[in-house]
Order: sequence, then structure tokens, then C-alpha cells
Amino acid sequence: MAVVSSSRTSSESSRPSLDGIDALEKDNLLDQDVEAQKFHEQKPAQPINHEDTIATRKKLIALAGYFVCNIGLTIYNKAILGSFKFPWLLTALHAGCSSIGTSVMLQMGHYHAAKLNQREHLALIAFSFLFTINIAISNVSLAMVSVPFHQLVRALTPLFTTILFRVFFNRTYSTETYLSLIPIIFGVTLATYGELTFSDLGFILTFLGVLLAAFKTIVTNKMMTGSLNLSFWEILRRMSPMACVQSIIYAWLTGELSAFYKFFTEELLSPGYKWSPWQFFLIMAGNGALAFALNVSSFSTNKIAGALTMTVCANIKQCLTIILGSLLFEVNLSIMNMWGILVTVAGAAVYSFVELDSKRKMKAAQAAAAAAGPARH
Repeated sequence: MAVVSSSRTSSESSRPSLDGIDALEKDNLLDQDVEAQKFHEQKPAQPINHEDTIATRKKLIALAGYFVCNIGLTIYNKAILGSFKFPWLLTALHAGCSSIGTSVMLQMGHYHAAKLNQREHLALIAFSFLFTINIAISNVSLAMVSVPFHQLVRALTPLFTTILFRVFFNRTYSTETYLSLIPIIFGVTLATYGELTFSDLGFILTFLGVLLAAFKTIVTNKMMTGSLNLSFWEILRRMSPMACVQSIIYAWLTGELSAFYKFFTEELLSPGYKWSPWQFFLIMAGNGALAFALNVSSFSTNKIAGALTMTVCANIKQCLTIILGSLLFEVNLSIMNMWGILVTVAGAAVYSFVELDSKRKMKAAQAAAAAAGPARH
């Protein structure tokens, strides 16, 4: 009996205790938790932007619609502005048609009117002034500088957009995204290159116009995706009437109203004019309808694709407009212009690849975080 007890005791003492094993496992788990905690502290979760949650297919469809409407209206304006030289009244027409269109959509039940507080009303009023002043400064500066210089500076809008995002919203992009903007900006510079002439005031106003254009694009996006979270229909419905009135006031101040009255009575109503009053009405109504479609497409695409992508698309649109202009209006392109178009298209392809790769990495990181979450618990 004593021998058996002794052997059992010795065998138990030679076997590691269960308490010891539990202690080792606990230590290992604690070490793993500490390492995981350090990992997550070193790589804090980045805030997810609205455009990052949108499917790529939906983005492409929205961008295609935006390109069609934008280029279509640009060519339409080019065709009629030779006879209708009243840019402020044309802007008022576009804003007025957008106001009518959004009101019709509201009556059809396509969207519901939101109840806004005083702060939100003031934000929309301020946005309408930003919208109109941006157009005003662009038009005024264009009279003080050459068209190539104006287009060259406008090509810098994506750069200004990234700077404003960093300063006001503390948002940064990947190094690859910043680098992909270089060929786009450089390509548009070559594509629009020409005689660069400007006055001192024109130089300042042109850069101010680009700064305001970038800021307007960002504010538009934030009004739809930020704390206000307004639909693009709501923004257009409330902003368009104010922009229309402001444009008419500018037309009055610049003498466009009196010039239009003279055009209407002395040219349009004369028997020998190329358009009858009804034809003129239909042409302008078609232009306003296309402008309404562009505004809807522009605002909705801004929310879907993001402010930076919108400014990149504006640069690409310049190149596409140059190509169509050479085909439709027999505009001659130099070798430098054609190289610029190719560089811009290549830059756009790189930018698209970088954005898709960034989205894939974000999804992979989210999947890894979701898989690691249950494992820690």
C-alpha cells in the first residue's frame, strides 16, 4: 500500500498541474491581447467617407451621366452664345429652370420637402451666394486674362480641393492619389496651352475663382453628406430661386437687361432674323432643360463620387470638350494640345486605378477588423 501510494504521488508530481497549464494559457492570451491592443493603437480606424461606401458600378453610371450632360450643355452654350451674348441672363435661365424642375419633381412625389431650421436656411442662403459669386468672379476674370491662362489656372482645382480638405476638414489622401493628380493637371495645362496674358487684378481674380470653385464643390458635398444631410433635390429647390434672382440683379448691374431688351425688340422681332420668336423660345427652353439635368447630375454625382473626383472629372471634361470642339467647330489642335489630352487621359486612368485599389484595401481592412473582433472576445 505504501509503495502504491508513493508511486502515485511521484507520478502526480512529475505531471504538470492543470492550474499551471491554465496559468500559462492565461499569460499567452494576455500577451496576445496586449499585442492586439498595441496594433490597434498604432493604426487607428480611419473615418469612412460617404463616397467610399458607394459601389463602383453606381459611381461609373453617375459619372457617365455627368459627362454627357456637362459636355452637351457646353456645346449647346457654345452654339447659341454666338447669338445670345448674355451670360448672366443665361445663368438666370439655368437657375430658373432648375427651380421649376425641382418643384415639379416635388409635386410628383419624387422626394419630400424637408423642414429646415434657421441655421439650415442661413446655410443655404450663404451657399446660393457662393454659387453666384463663383460664377461672377469667373466671368469677370475671364475678361481680364487670356482663355489659355484661365483654363490653365482652372486645371489646378483638384490641387486646391486637397488643400482645402486638409485645412478645414483635416482629411488627407494617400500618396498615390496625390501623385496621380500630377499628370491630370499637367496634361490639361498642355491641352489648353496658348498665349498666356493677364493683368494683375485678373491674375488675382482667376486664382480666387479657382479657390471658390474648389470650396463650392466641397461645401456641396458636405451639405449632402455632413450634419445637414440634405438631398440634392432639396438643395437645388431652395438654392435655385435665390441664384436666379441674384443673376438677374447682376445682369441689371452689368447692363445686360437693357442690352437684351434691345436685342429682343430690334433683332429677334425683326422679320429677317434667323430665328422666329417661337424657335428662340424652344431653343432656350431646351438649353434650360439640359441645364436642369446637368445640375441634378452634378449634385447627385458629387454625393456619390466625392468632391475630389468631381474636380478631376472637370479637368477631363476640358479635354473631351477640346476634342469635340475640333470636330464640330473646326478648331485646330497643335501637337502639344494632343499630347496634353493623352497625358490627361492616362492620368485619369491612374487616378481611377488608385481609387479602386484604395477601396479594395479599405474593404480588406474592414473584413480583417470584423474577423479579429469576435476572436478577441
